[in-house]
Amino acid sequence: MSPHSTAARPDAQPVPVAGAAAGPPGLRTLVIGGGAAGSALVRDLIRTPEFGLAPVGVLDDDPAKAGTAVDGVPVLGPLAGLTPLAVAHGAQVVVLAIPGLPHQQVRALATAAAAAGAAVRYLPSFLSALRREVVGSDLRSLDVNTLIGRHEVHVVSPDVRAVIEGRRVLVTGAGGSIGSELCRQVHAFNPSELYMLDHDESNLHRLQLEIWGEALLTDDSLVIADIRDRPRIQQIFRDLRPEVVFHAAAHKHLPLLERHPSEAVKSNVLGTDHLVEAALATGVERFVLISTDKAADPTSVLGASKRLAELIVRANARDARNLGTGVFSAVRFGNVLGSRGSLLSVLEEQLRSGGPVTVTHPDVTRFFMTIEEAVGLVLEAGRMAEGGEVFVLDMGEPVRIVDLVHNFARQVQLGAEDVEIRYTGLRAGEKLNEALFSEGEERLPTEHGRIFATVADDGGPEDLAGGLTGLYAAAKVNADAEVRDRLAELLPGYRTPEAVPVPALATPYPDGF
Repeated sequence: MSPHSTAARPDAQPVPVAGAAAGPPGLRTLVIGGGAAGSALVRDLIRTPEFGLAPVGVLDDDPAKAGTAVDGVPVLGPLAGLTPLAVAHGAQVVVLAIPGLPHQQVRALATAAAAAGAAVRYLPSFLSALRREVVGSDLRSLDVNTLIGRHEVHVVSPDVRAVIEGRRVLVTGAGGSIGSELCRQVHAFNPSELYMLDHDESNLHRLQLEIWGEALLTDDSLVIADIRDRPRIQQIFRDLRPEVVFHAAAHKHLPLLERHPSEAVKSNVLGTDHLVEAALATGVERFVLISTDKAADPTSVLGASKRLAELIVRANARDARNLGTGVFSAVRFGNVLGSRGSLLSVLEEQLRSGGPVTVTHPDVTRFFMTIEEAVGLVLEAGRMAEGGEVFVLDMGEPVRIVDLVHNFARQVQLGAEDVEIRYTGLRAGEKLNEALFSEGEERLPTEHGRIFATVADDGGPEDLAGGLTGLYAAAKVNADAEVRDRLAELLPGYRTPEAVPVPALATPYPDGF
């Protein structure tokens, strides 16, 4: 099927559970454990559909439970059958509901669930959070649907296995929030080798310990490197010969990059150029760049640097097609809840410390997605890409930051009167409202009902290579003013706007803040 077909996968949308009370649909869910905790969870999810999970089956190793049901939800079989049962029943989420399960078994079950393309959640923290008994410190322990204003989308499919299984896979930025989750999910699809590249050795050590349960640091899976170092990147690709590359390494903090534009160029643009060049030279089959919605009609150094990275991938995708070699594509993320330094972690820290919550502007909105959605989008893009596309997840309507703060506070048992909001004003480069596509980009459907793509051939400079040469030269000597000028030359229409002042509020904001 063509990746731009309008036919959606049958499991792409959440579905209502049979026999449950009428309410919003939920993600098809398998509950691991038919004991007291699992039974309580099944009942809670059926009675409270706004949690967004619809149980379709229970797994339990007790032979006496075989062929029975928990509140009308059938016991499908033992835990050992998790992967085939999850595939057969179109499971999108697996909840581990056996308190005290040994860590090794938890890891094995999580791997089996991921191999079926299902996200994993846990008890008891998840169950207690549903009952509002704890302050959540993890995205998995919050009602995500309420925070992002829509139902979480199950993105990754078991078909991803065909792209990853038996192949050598390289993940850059592996120690970061997105990179580490990518590594965990890629590992579940049985690559022949998983190479995890980062410049931070501590993050790599932690990641290997999480995935393998040990971190001896004695094999080739961990790669310490800086993507700015061209000879080192070329050496890595020659030696390891990766077949699939997911490029997550980047600088991403918008205000910092406004102050240090040369650093944005060195990592986000030049680093991407090095990786694409090495991928072409060594015959990489699939290359996926992780970009940002800020690359659509960019107004910040972050957005401009990521837009140039997209253009580099697109230009080389054409070359790869002409040579009949690899497939190069990109994905754009919204703000990822639960990632390191994300709004959710900042909110939690500000509320924990008792200080005011800082929001740039009363009317600022953003698109939000979960880590699971973000990684699923990357994996599906790797599977569906034909070359040159930029893929975007349909994240519904943008969420007003003030509303997200309100919802978050309510979930951690705080009322509006307990939360002080201080408005700081939009910073240079920040938009009041983000867009997923540039004005000149056409939004195209794909075979996944909630993923769209654009393959526009306009919007890039006529001499991209020549313009980049001058940009790199300016960044090398840290000539920040020249870097800004060259970004504007390469991206017509790009400019950094003036900061938007916060309107005077004579009375509290109408929603109670």
